[in-house]
Amino acid sequence: MSEEAKPVIVADATKGIKVNAAVVAKPFRDEIKAKVAAMKAAGLEPPILVGLLANKDPAAKQYAEWTGKACKNDGLRYELRTLDDPIDVERALIDANDDPRVHGIIVYYPIFGQQESFSGASQDDYLRDSVSHKCDVEGLCHTYRSNLYRNVRYLDYPKNMKKCLLPCTALSVVKILEKCPGCYDEAKPVGKKLEGKVVTVINRSEIVGRPLAAMLANDGADVYSVDINSIYLFRGGRLEPCPDDTPESCVRKSSIIVTGVPTKSYRLTTEWIQPNSTVVNVASFKNVDEESLLKIPGVVYVPMVGKVTVAMLERNLMRLYEQFHSPTARQQQQGPTDVVEPVSPTWKLLHIYTAVVATALLVTQLMRK
Repeated sequence: MSEEAKPVIVADATKGIKVNAAVVAKPFRDEIKAKVAAMKAAGLEPPILVGLLANKDPAAKQYAEWTGKACKNDGLRYELRTLDDPIDVERALIDANDDPRVHGIIVYYPIFGQQESFSGASQDDYLRDSVSHKCDVEGLCHTYRSNLYRNVRYLDYPKNMKKCLLPCTALSVVKILEKCPGCYDEAKPVGKKLEGKVVTVINRSEIVGRPLAAMLANDGADVYSVDINSIYLFRGGRLEPCPDDTPESCVRKSSIIVTGVPTKSYRLTTEWIQPNSTVVNVASFKNVDEESLLKIPGVVYVPMVGKVTVAMLERNLMRLYEQFHSPTARQQQQGPTDVVEPVSPTWKLLHIYTAVVATALLVTQLMRK
């Protein structure tokens, strides 16, 4: 096993352990810093990320602040555009899409929530689909989302040079699980590294829960997706209803549990969690009683994923720059320069002669009419 593939988190067989996700984020951020240094040495400006904030949600504001600090610390450029009226977001988004100086865009949701839009979907969904795939650091636009659910991993088949981007928070959970013991089997091929694992994801939002369930299923796991009024099994590219299952039955079968319930009152019953399980909390609130959880032998508990999410955001920004905005990428998109062969005097005379003859024939036909 390579050093990169080795778990950096070690479980304790006698009790649970609590993990600071910063140990997972660090190598990704170090890689970004190295790339930025190389760009500056070559006389290139680092990529710029534009954030659009149009709500008073404390979590969104905090995420915007984290993003700005992380980008500054790692040498990336960040510009936060605050909008007083949410109705102005679409215009600002279009302007950012069309601005050649902008390499990445992040919109801080919720803005309209589930308010209907002229397009038929919710207004927030409409905005997500309005971000250009060349600037979508969140990986939530229609292009990336539809490719994720069809398990399409590249944009340019069959060359397979341009990777699809994945949603930052869901991707952060995958990267954390890759470094936890007993989760990903790096000896297996792509698409089977979670083969034989059962996962429960308690959240089916379009931003985190659903894409995460699909990503884990694409890696070979059986994933129970638990929401407020239904349970589905994600398996092998298919979605199956589970009318006979309960949250308890799903959690008891799982060695990996991800909680993402956005309410302060929710608590996952720790008696359902088996020894040697991995529990990851992606919610802004603690969805589990930490003290009782850490009494379970062998449990690995990750209470927050924010630092890894920001690292994935930076990683996505750099990938967008490399694939679409770097000097090399722009040159490839333009294609080879067309070579114009010089025209000889003889050919010029022939072209003139042909034009004159064609005109004379047309005049003759008109006079006959």
